[in-house]
Amino acid sequence: MCKAILITFAGMNPTTYKFTDLIINPNGSIYHLHLKPGQVAPTVILVGDPARVGVISRHFDRMESRIRNRELLSHTGYLGNKRVTVLSTGMGTDNIDIVVHELDALVNIDFRTRTRKKEHTRLSVIRIGTSGAIQPEVPLNAFVLSEYAIGIDGLLNYYDHHHRLEEELADTFREHIGWPKQLPLPYAAKGSDFLTSSLGDGLLRGITLTAQGFYGPQGRSVRIPLAFPDLNERIASFAYKGKKIINYEMETAALYGLCTLLGHEALTICVAIANRATNQFDPEYQRMVRNLVELFVERLRNLQELP
Repeated sequence: MCKAILITFAGMNPTTYKFTDLIINPNGSIYHLHLKPGQVAPTVILVGDPARVGVISRHFDRMESRIRNRELLSHTGYLGNKRVTVLSTGMGTDNIDIVVHELDALVNIDFRTRTRKKEHTRLSVIRIGTSGAIQPEVPLNAFVLSEYAIGIDGLLNYYDHHHRLEEELADTFREHIGWPKQLPLPYAAKGSDFLTSSLGDGLLRGITLTAQGFYGPQGRSVRIPLAFPDLNERIASFAYKGKKIINYEMETAALYGLCTLLGHEALTICVAIANRATNQFDPEYQRMVRNLVELFVERLRNLQELP
């Protein structure tokens, strides 16, 4: 017979985080990631596919830990003298919401007192993934760096981000598109200038559009007609300060927005495994993902310092 344990909040210091807001497992790990404080490295590499974690961690000179819960697999180890965590998120901004909040909690909240630490720890969070190009001039399998990201998924609208994200970009995008009122309100965020300058040499750069789904939200119609069939054409014609929207994916805007609000550096680099404008797709794209990983790992090893 199970006994119910009643936890009350009467008299709790108002600066502490509620048991139902910050859920800590009985073993002291954070609810979804199953990581404990101290098990997150200063540099975190995010991938969608759990199988891709090992593609990166095989380059480690030393493995420290392997932890898994559902699709959330983490390997922590060393690339030379740099301590790195590689973590799979699964697909979508809903998972990014979980992952970024729990990573931040692990380094910036005292789990014993449930209070914010006096000194803020800044993580460098870098997503390595795949995407679909939306401009015809983007070569198939190009490595694309997201300088900005526009989210049409709506996630950041649940948070108070007034004047802390890229409001001008979001407003300009909505006006240009004639954004349908039935769809979530777009928001926009910027990637880390430091990580861009440190890791982005020679990569194609532009604006990434983050959608909340793979089919209709990205303008794909298989058996259900689209409500706004010309939306992709309107999106492709948009430009901001000379920069175009060059690719679609499902995570970056949320990653940039949350990391900006929580005080972390974030960057996304993706392989453009398809081009929507030219109707091209590379079924052998995994080899290009491995090439991107090798390029990124080499650059990370040679980087003198991270924030």
